[in-house]
Parts: sequence; C-alpha cells; structure tokens
Amino acid sequence: MKNISFFPNDIGMTLILRAIMVSTFMIVASLNAQAQLSEEELAKIAQNPLANLISLPFQNSINTGIGPHDRTQNILKFQPVVPFADGKIIVRAIVPYVSQPDILGESGSNSGFSDVNLTAFYVASIGEVKVGFGPIINFPTAEQGLGAKEWGLGPSVVAVVKPGNFVMGALVNNVWSVESDQVNNMLIQLFINYNLPNGTYLTTAPAITANWKAHPGNKWTVPVGMGIGKVMKVGGKIPLNVQAGAYYNVKKPQIVGEDWSFKFGATLLLPTAIFKKE
Repeated sequence: MKNISFFPNDIGMTLILRAIMVSTFMIVASLNAQAQLSEEELAKIAQNPLANLISLPFQNSINTGIGPHDRTQNILKFQPVVPFADGKIIVRAIVPYVSQPDILGESGSNSGFSDVNLTAFYVASIGEVKVGFGPIINFPTAEQGLGAKEWGLGPSVVAVVKPGNFVMGALVNNVWSVESDQVNNMLIQLFINYNLPNGTYLTTAPAITANWKAHPGNKWTVPVGMGIGKVMKVGGKIPLNVQAGAYYNVKKPQIVGEDWSFKFGATLLLPTAIFKKE
C-alpha cells in the first residue's frame, strides 16, 4: 500500500516546526520580561479579575454534609480568562466537571460535565475603581442530573479596587433561562485579599447564591470562610498561583445544600505579549 503524506516533501512539517520554535521563543521572551515582576506584584495581578493577563485556573471543591446521609460532592472547574483589545475586553469561561452523589442514598453517584458559563466584560475605570460589565451566557452542556441543561442569559458586573495591600471587590450576575421559566439564579461573590511579603496572601471570596425558583427557605446559600494563597515562580520564570480555603454555609437549601466546602486551586499566569507580533 502506498504511504499517504499530508506534507509533501516535508514542507508542511518544516513550517509547523518553525512555527513551534518561533512561538516557544516568544513565550520564553515574554516570561523573561514577566520574571522581572516581584511575587508581591504578581499576586496583586492574579487577584484582579480584570487584569490584562491570561490566566488558566483549576479549582477543586470538596463539598461535604449533603443530604440525610452526609454525602460528599466534588466539583472540578477549569476557568480560563483571556483579555482582548489590550485589556478592554475580558472573556471568562467556567467549565465544571461534577461528581454528584445520590443525595437520598447511602451510595451511588453520577459524574460528568455540568453547564458551561461564558462571560464577556467591557472594562472601564471610574477613579480608582476598575469596573467590568457585560453578558453571561449559560450553555446547556450538562449531562443528565448535573445541571439545568438549558440556554441562559443575563447581566454580569464586577468592580475591583486596590488600596494599599488589599485587592478587593465584588462580582454580581443573574441568569435567566431563555427556553423556559425554570432558571433564575443570582450570584454575589465578594472578594477580599490581603497581601503579605513574598507573594503570600490571605483571602476570602464567599460565593453567595440565590435560586429564585426555589421554595421559600431554600433560596439562599450563604458561606463564610477564608483561605491562604501564594504566588511562586516555577523554574524562576513561570508564575503559578496556588491557594486553599474552607467555607461553612450559615444558610443553605435543605437536603441539597452542603455544610462545608473545601477549595484547592492552582492558576498558571501568562502574559498577553505571547500573542503579539513584534
């Protein structure tokens, strides 16, 4: 049988190898420039959801005390953030993978992807406050029983201020279903970070949620807690933000709400310069 090549005379392969070499050189050069920033400076950038920086976060949440048998749920989220137009547009996606226990049973679980959220912020400054506003879209990607599995749309607003060693602000959005009247969910996430020397910081970022379609008494989830994080440079160049925290729900839906949520995260920080032509 005659071999089939997609790259006659290896010309295509040569072009690909050259492109990889050029891209690698650009990334290394950009990381060298970013390596000049201190860990404290990088920590403040990492804590700012409107920073002109590509971030690739993974966050794992272990939620305990669910249902009458104290079951445990696990949610792994990939939350890439990519700026465009020199930081005037910030696009953020949330891709959750859920391990959902049978809440009413002592055993049994279901695992798979939940709905994907995409938010696009237009960024502006009002004095010392940086604000972003734009739409949030819910994509019906959830597997059976792991999400609403409906198209959703709504507004999203975030504000950030950085006085002294603090980076703090709030994110608010509300999503309504565009296919039915089954989805009407609000998120209020307050975040306060206090920066210590050497890229270490204390943080609290409770995600307060309201399901307006739930029965009275089951609408709100209100967590309280805190965590600790640190920005380090892997190989002396690549910034990596790691953190861990614990939150207790002082108010939660009956049966389906968790008592505790233990969060562990790692975020790779990349300069936007890797996509710019010299």
